[in-house]
Amino acid sequence: MSEQKLPRRAEVDASVKWRLEDIYADDGKWEQDLANLEKYIETLSSYRGRIQTASSLLGCLKQMEILGETMERLYGYAQMRKDEDNTNSRYQGYADRAASAYVKVEQAAAFVQPEILSCSEATIQNWIHEEPELEEFRHYLEDIMRQKPHTLPAEQEELLAGASEMAQAPGLIFGMFNDADLTFPRVRGEDGELTELTHGRYIQFLESSCRQVREDAFKTMHNTYDQWKNTLASTLNSAVKQSAFFARSKRYASSRTMSLDANNIPEEVYDNLIAVVHNHLPSLHRYMAIRADLLDLPHLHMWDLHVPMVADMDLDIDYREAKDMVVRGLQPLGSAYCRDLQNGLDSGWVDWFENRGKTSGAYSWGAYGVHPFVLMNYQNNVDNMFTLAHEMGHAMHSYYSQANQRYINAGYSIFVAEVASTVNECLVMNQLLKETRDPGRRMYLLNHYLNQFRGTVFRQTMFAEFERDIHGQVERGEPMTAESLHEQYHQLNGRYHGQAVENDREAAAEWSRIPHFYRPFYVYQYATGFSAAVALAEAILEEGQPALDRYLGFLKAGGSDYPMEVLRQAGVDMRTPEPIAQALRVFSQLLDEMEALAKGQ
Repeated sequence: MSEQKLPRRAEVDASVKWRLEDIYADDGKWEQDLANLEKYIETLSSYRGRIQTASSLLGCLKQMEILGETMERLYGYAQMRKDEDNTNSRYQGYADRAASAYVKVEQAAAFVQPEILSCSEATIQNWIHEEPELEEFRHYLEDIMRQKPHTLPAEQEELLAGASEMAQAPGLIFGMFNDADLTFPRVRGEDGELTELTHGRYIQFLESSCRQVREDAFKTMHNTYDQWKNTLASTLNSAVKQSAFFARSKRYASSRTMSLDANNIPEEVYDNLIAVVHNHLPSLHRYMAIRADLLDLPHLHMWDLHVPMVADMDLDIDYREAKDMVVRGLQPLGSAYCRDLQNGLDSGWVDWFENRGKTSGAYSWGAYGVHPFVLMNYQNNVDNMFTLAHEMGHAMHSYYSQANQRYINAGYSIFVAEVASTVNECLVMNQLLKETRDPGRRMYLLNHYLNQFRGTVFRQTMFAEFERDIHGQVERGEPMTAESLHEQYHQLNGRYHGQAVENDREAAAEWSRIPHFYRPFYVYQYATGFSAAVALAEAILEEGQPALDRYLGFLKAGGSDYPMEVLRQAGVDMRTPEPIAQALRVFSQLLDEMEALAKGQ
């Protein structure tokens, strides 16, 4: 469907929209909650200097929850309304107002942790014993005490909180440049027509069966970024220096230490990931060789990595069928899970029909006390069916976490955020492979699964290694230039992809178009989360109920404990290299089957 033919939001039937009225019945209720925020901030501020007893601590923490829940509703509703139609100026304004209110709330709450830390650990433990309701805040309080060496006096914490909006500048500047100002030349498509290259069309061009189209698109994309390499190097350098500044201010040895310590993640988890992936690079190199063989190419270029190496099966899966396939594939998660899942799919959780101005891609979001929501732009194919499974995994994780934890403990960390979504994809894939006997269709599914491993484990680990290196470079006082970034990225790219892939010069500029580098030490969690999910899915399929019980406990735990501990209780110990190695053994086994099927054709 062309952009011109997309319906306006008002023309889309309510049955295919999410029900944001479940957060606020109308915009007037949103305005009322925003007005109430000032009162809630004032009440919280009244505890400043008064956290001296168990009851005052409890009162302060409860007020923080009220403030947090309100802010979550305000921000979520505003942003999701905007995402329905980004041309709607009313909700653009709501989103801006909510973002400003968020900074105000952060500043207002900045005194709480330093004031708690002014108490001794023994005092906090005595108060928990004295006031039973504080037991539900135990993890929150103990985590604050854990971070005592890195918490500054209240005035300094307020100063840093106030500076956080300015500190977002490098990422915001990159986003505005990348999404609004940057334009690309035209590329000649398979039909011979010249079409302007865009972010959205780029992957479509790389999936073209015509190699010249793929090459032109790849070179056009990266040469365009290369023309801005010095500006983009300075922007990224500013982001890295900003992270180093906050790390020093908080008395951390490095940006990475600070980023991982937020969730109590040992740095060896990061290093283990890179080391284990290095050990399994021969499997990725074999994948590339198989890809070259299936595409009948003597060797690959970087523009050959997205074109399907298995002919498109043209599996037309409408949304209704996709829902059925997802529910059927998730039967190993038990009748209660599938009943709750079906209810979510049928009860206004999902906004799946594309309309003009709607935010692209897919996500799951929500607010405490209200069911989660999923945004999609569903297209009738296998990839979108898996996207539905993935986003509903996020939604169900939030649903169970919020149903079983009070607000302070309901939010789970980014480290585990991709686990439930990927478990869903693994289980649905397992079901489809179980049902599929046709060799061509089976190869198509294996190709999809292998690409997930390549993109989520190998590629994100390469990004993580690059990120580790450039932050270390800045922290050692070494200059970061466009040339040094090109050289580092080019070397990593060659190491990861192996001899079957030409390490094209243009690929050296790819670092300059990756938005995730403006969220320090974030991407590694895609790889660790995917690996943990593969281990959990395998256990559920092999062990049955005991593994399922552990997994459901993981979903319900939310943020009531550190993410490493929550995963360990589910049966996956990320302190060891084993979950990464186990996932990559599965990758190798999938390669074996793909190779065997290819030879049988």
